[in-house]
Amino acid sequence: MKCVRSLALSLALFPAALVAQGAVPSNAVQISGAVSPAPDSLKSGATVLGFDAAGKLVPIRQGSNNLICLADNPASKDFHPACYQKELEPFMARGRALRAQGLKHTAIDSVRYAEIMSGALRMPPRPTTLYEYFGKKENFDSTTGKVTGASAVYVVYTPYATEESSGLSTVPLAGGPWLMYPGKPWAHVMIVPEKPKAADTK
Repeated sequence: MKCVRSLALSLALFPAALVAQGAVPSNAVQISGAVSPAPDSLKSGATVLGFDAAGKLVPIRQGSNNLICLADNPASKDFHPACYQKELEPFMARGRALRAQGLKHTAIDSVRYAEIMSGALRMPPRPTTLYEYFGKKENFDSTTGKVTGASAVYVVYTPYATEESSGLSTVPLAGGPWLMYPGKPWAHVMIVPEKPKAADTK
């Protein structure tokens, strides 16, 4: 399973060829895909970060609630939009900046951990939520913004939580909650809904 901390996403500039080919969807399409993982009641008020014609990550819609949604990176081979509460933005933005510098997951974790411990980077003291979709490019229609067949992942960050403090196992539980990275500043409750099984046509 992909780690949800991959919101330290590689959001670097597009290859020039992709931009020239018009691979950047319209803002409306990017917004539709970006907010797709969020609950319906929060979608219309979310702030959205998407990509401009040069491939830079920029604000493309100012929201009215405390949710930030990231559009899928068209330069990536996978489909991965995500939405999270604004209080998580310093943590997420720092991860993106370090990834853009070429750092990998372990190094990013080390830098952010040191900065959290020093007080230079702050994790929200209360639980905060992240909504994500994972899929292939074919799960997203880049002309209409419609999403079909992507896998949902829901995360509740609970800094420094452990099995003892949360009552949650660290063993993945299909369709139910479990605790990932116990004791870490980015400890979080994972919920990965099970996809409905295809109907038996026999």
